[in-house]
Amino acid sequence: MKNLVLFTETDRKKLISTRNKETKFGELVKCAPNNTSYNAEILKTDVKYVLIGISETIGIQANLGFSKAYKTFNATLKVLLNTQSNSYSKPENVLILGQLAYPELQEQLKNLNLDNPTDLKKARRLVEIIDKDVTTLIYEIVKAGKTPIIIGGGHNNAYGNLKGTALALNYPINAINFDAHTDFRPIEGRHSGNGFSYAKHEGFLNNYFMFGLHENYIQNDVLNILNEDETLDFNTFEALEVRNEISFEKALYQAEKHCTKSNFGLELDCDAIINVNSSAQTPSGFSVTQTRQFINHFSKFNNLSYFHICEASCTKKNQKQVGKLLSYFILDFINANYTI
Repeated sequence: MKNLVLFTETDRKKLISTRNKETKFGELVKCAPNNTSYNAEILKTDVKYVLIGISETIGIQANLGFSKAYKTFNATLKVLLNTQSNSYSKPENVLILGQLAYPELQEQLKNLNLDNPTDLKKARRLVEIIDKDVTTLIYEIVKAGKTPIIIGGGHNNAYGNLKGTALALNYPINAINFDAHTDFRPIEGRHSGNGFSYAKHEGFLNNYFMFGLHENYIQNDVLNILNEDETLDFNTFEALEVRNEISFEKALYQAEKHCTKSNFGLELDCDAIINVNSSAQTPSGFSVTQTRQFINHFSKFNNLSYFHICEASCTKKNQKQVGKLLSYFILDFINANYTI
């Protein structure tokens, strides 16, 4: 696969800081041997989870946003691999496959004026290239009987996650999206705001639950669609945390009831979390603890097909903090089914 950069033994050794009488998470995870090119045989490794990165911001920019989400996967790995391995974790059950990276496409995007409708269409066609890669890779991971954990990039990649999983299972799947926004915008060319509407339109997404939408940012025409289609359901942040109309626990059950009776994907957009740097950073949102409770709750379902964390933006100043945050989320997901 042209745009897939494998994570190898050499990469791992560069990132891990060892200490006497300590075992780091990264020392026990699986990764590709040195001097190996990608083929699906790698996915026969005896693990449950396959961790991959998507290092791009093209989908966000094609939605007229700005982010440095292409740096998130590398920032996360640096922290994740150096967390402790102990009886709470199962690093040997994880394969770090690598990342999809698009430096050439990002360079092409620099030459486009996105205020120009013609150039904007070109940018959205670039997103379709990423869609194909994500779809293929997720398809191969799910077909191999593994659970993908996808880190980084824009929420445009929900489309490839859903399509790849649905093709591997041979039926449409459900999705629960922890997000301030629906990402159910019109079919107008691919970008980070319409991954779910495209997946729905093309028959890869069945039931869809939007958890914690911000009422100020739901377009009225989209709201009408949500209220008319029984396969679509949501609750709002204001109903949970401002007006106290519903408890967090009951909100979790709403999503559970709507989506967990068959295979589903779990999507987490970091713009739903208060003060996390993202393309739509919010001063009012869920706490990190609530986010971790959300992950823990749904990670225990056997028919959960993948987990996607997206939209966190990294700078030199915040990369350690972002990496630590996402490492908590990844380990919450992996460790949810293990007890001491």
